[in-house]
Amino acid sequence: MNWFSFTGTDPSQPSHYTLVPSQPSCAGLPQKLCALQAQNDGSNIPVITDELKQEIIDCMENMVNSTNVKLKAR
Repeated sequence: MNWFSFTGTDPSQPSHYTLVPSQPSCAGLPQKLCALQAQNDGSNIPVITDELKQEIIDCMENMVNSTNVKLKAR
C-alpha cells in the first residue's frame, strides 16, 4: 500500500492524487481530504475501489480519519 496526497478537486478520480514517499502530515481538525492509502496501479496512480470510495465518503461526512483516509483542516 502507498500513500497519495489529494491534489485535485474530485476525491473519486485517481488522477487527482500524487504518490508520496510516506504518510503526509495532515495537521489540524479533520475537515477536508488530505491523503489516502491505496494500491499503486503501476503508474503511480491509486487504485480506488468501491470500498475505498465509501471510506472516503464516510470520513468526509463524519469528519474523522480512518486507516486509509486522512483529512486536514480547511
